Formats: sequence, C-alpha cells, structure tokens
Amino acid sequence: MRRRDFNKAIAGAVAAWPFAAIAQQPAMPVIGYLSIGSARFDAARLFAFRRGLAETGYVEGRNLESDYRSAESHHDQLAALAADLVRRPVSLIAAIGGLAPALAAKAASTSIPIVFTIPGDPVRQGLVDSLNRPGGNLTGVSNLAGVVVSKQLEVLHETVPKAALIGLLVNPANPTVDFYANDTEAAASAIGQKLSVAKATSEKDIETAFATLAEQHADAILIPSDALFNSIPEKLVMLAARHALPAIYAYSEFARAGGLMSYGVSFGEPYRQTGIYAGRILKGEKPADLPVIQGTRVELVVNLKTAKALGISVPLSLLGRADEVIE
Repeated sequence: MRRRDFNKAIAGAVAAWPFAAIAQQPAMPVIGYLSIGSARFDAARLFAFRRGLAETGYVEGRNLESDYRSAESHHDQLAALAADLVRRPVSLIAAIGGLAPALAAKAASTSIPIVFTIPGDPVRQGLVDSLNRPGGNLTGVSNLAGVVVSKQLEVLHETVPKAALIGLLVNPANPTVDFYANDTEAAASAIGQKLSVAKATSEKDIETAFATLAEQHADAILIPSDALFNSIPEKLVMLAARHALPAIYAYSEFARAGGLMSYGVSFGEPYRQTGIYAGRILKGEKPADLPVIQGTRVELVVNLKTAKALGISVPLSLLGRADEVIE
C-alpha cells in the first residue's frame, strides 16, 4: 500500500471512530410519568420524586429522560395514556396521584417496571401480592388511608363537637371510592357520628353536592384526596366558606388556601422514597424484590383565620398537636 493511501485509510478510520462510538452507546433510560391529576398539583410530587432519583445518581436531562402524561382528572383517558408510554417504550412508569394511574399502568404492561405512591392498601386494591414480596412488576409506597380517615374524623369531631351530621364528598369515578367510603363509614360508626355521602364527578356536581349537604343541615364536611378535588382547592375552600361548613382536607395546600384544616400525608417523603425505588430499579433491581414501603408521616395544619371567620374556637389541645398553625 502506498504511504498516501495508508494515511487516507487511517484518517478515515479516525474520523469515523467518534460516530461509531456514539452509535454504540446505550440510550438514556426514560421514565414515563402517568398522572391522573394536573401539572400544577403534580409539581410538588415530581420535585420530591426527582430528589429521590438524584440520591441514586439519576438526573433528568443529564443521564435520564422523562415523558409526562396527565389525564387531567379524566379517569377514562388513563388507559390510552398508559398504552402510549408502553409503545414508546419507557424504561419505567411512575404512577402519580393515586390508585387510578397505578391500575392503568398495571393493565398496560406486565414487564415494564412500575412504581406507585398511593393511599390505602395495595394488596387489598389488587396491585401487589403482598407488602413484603410484591411479586410482578410493581412496587412503591402506600399510606394506609383507613388510619388517616379515622384521625380526620376524630380531628373534625374534636373541632366541631356538636356536629350532628358530617358530610363526605366522594368522586364515584375514582377506583378508591368504595374503599374510602367504607373505611369512613366504619370510622364514623365507631365514634357514633352520623355521615352523609355526597357524590361529584365534575365541578358542577361539586356545587350541587355542597348545596345538598347544606339542605340536609350538615355541620361539617370531610374532603378526601381525589384528582378532581385536588385540582380545584380554591373552589372547594370557597364553597365551604359560602355554606359555612367547617371542612377538613387531605393536604396542607387546602389549609394554606383558606381551608379550616388538613390532616394527611405530606407529598415530600413518600414521593422521595418512590424516586429512590425508581433509581434502584433502573440500576437493575427488580420491583418484585422491593417491599412496599408503608408511609407513616402525617401532618396537621390548622387555619385560625378561617376558624375565626366560622366562629369556631379550636381547642388548645388540638393546636398543640398541629404541625403548622396559620394565623
């Protein structure tokens, strides 16, 4: 071979090497976020989830990609969104905002790993075989809603001890509705509290539900976590004020928006733990071998401004237990 030809061959090989090396590098993993809620309400959840991911070495935009899909409270859209993520395909699905996206993700794939953060018992709700050995392709964090329900009623009863009737707002489209309603009714029965269930699947229905409870002379209302309810905290707070109904909510965002009080699990820690699980799975661990974490941290927030407007004197014993008091 002539020297000139040899040099051309070497130069061509060197020039082609970076492109060949790039082509051989594995693509970055992709997390598919499947949500029933809104981007606004998911912001805090995703921030905590990504913090957990970062603890395992994964940072979106650096060594990880993401694809966010939200049904915006429309439960009937979740199946199609989950199928889209499976077709992409993604490396892992993170079910955001409750049981509905977790069930949709499970129905869409038996092979793609799925992590969830849900209220209630994932065994009872059909997500996993057991808490210690989930089996299949799902694991995550659960917050046992039955315990929270009992405490919410206890706190509301302590605040409004003369309440003869407490209303419960539920969304029939939510797959957790039966579990939650049954747990709430059992908790109410245990303390001798009369309960009236009001149903709403749209904002218009919510206004009707409040009006119905007012006609029934409800003395207070319990509003659980639901994608529809969570997307309109200001409206729910406004309706409670309009009908002079002391209300307890699942998340502190409602109390900070003017609601009387909230009692429930904070977004931060459960979603951070789920993010850590996602990172561990991306590194090779199997969901079936990762026990479902049972969340235990809850927070009580009381809004004294709203209590004063409603003419309620919040017991000092309750204020002493509050994690945050808004004055």
